[in-house]
Amino acid sequence: MTDAAILEQSTPDLPIRIVLVGTQHPGNIGAAARAMKTMGLGRLVLVAPEKAPNLDTAAMAAGADDLVEAAPVHATLAEAVADCALVLGCTARSRRVQLEQLDPREAAQRALAFAGQGPVALVFGRERTGLDNNELQLCHAAVHIPSDPAFSSLNLAAAVQVLSYEVRMAALGLGAATPAAIAPAPAREGLAPHAELEGFFAQLAEALDQIDFHKGRTPDSAMRKLRRLYLRAGLDSAEVRLLRGVLADTQRMAMLAARKP
Repeated sequence: MTDAAILEQSTPDLPIRIVLVGTQHPGNIGAAARAMKTMGLGRLVLVAPEKAPNLDTAAMAAGADDLVEAAPVHATLAEAVADCALVLGCTARSRRVQLEQLDPREAAQRALAFAGQGPVALVFGRERTGLDNNELQLCHAAVHIPSDPAFSSLNLAAAVQVLSYEVRMAALGLGAATPAAIAPAPAREGLAPHAELEGFFAQLAEALDQIDFHKGRTPDSAMRKLRRLYLRAGLDSAEVRLLRGVLADTQRMAMLAARKP
């Protein structure tokens, strides 16, 4: 079987989705869909686009209209990635949100490594402002395209093309003889989906407030570091339940202590 035949059969079946957040120009949705389809990716997700897909979208899609028509639309990024095992945000380097930085090739390799454990999201932000800090906090790592610093701006479809190409090349690089071999077998099963982790983080923040962990200091910095720590750990669902049980007992003890005269 040729490389092209392998990818035609297998890449659309990989649970890798391209997520576009707050797209401002409908034509860019179509151009991004075309970029995906040329590389064999078929799962597009939209988050709160400023304008719905229109004739400009269809014109720029140039035959990838099916991806646009099938794309679900979510109100928030959290909703769009709730079931994901891995979320990678494509962004310029940020000093405020300290995430692990990957180049596109590393991102594609990691996406394939997690593809057997659950859906993977490659997230792209708004054309002018990208992803905001709250959205970046939902990501396990950031993807930075090392463009020329003298002219570093890539349009949305170009960025999607770069990541889609790297996913395709990473899949081809596995040397798979059958479509099923494209997605590597997971090293572990039951990796906690994003929604479970966000529930844990919300409870953790409440528990830290209840025990006065921050001692009057802003909780943002500590929570960012704790999020990174737990995201790196790659918790499964059973581990998240265990940690939430510990937090629940901590919260009960804090409530009892607060009632004592």
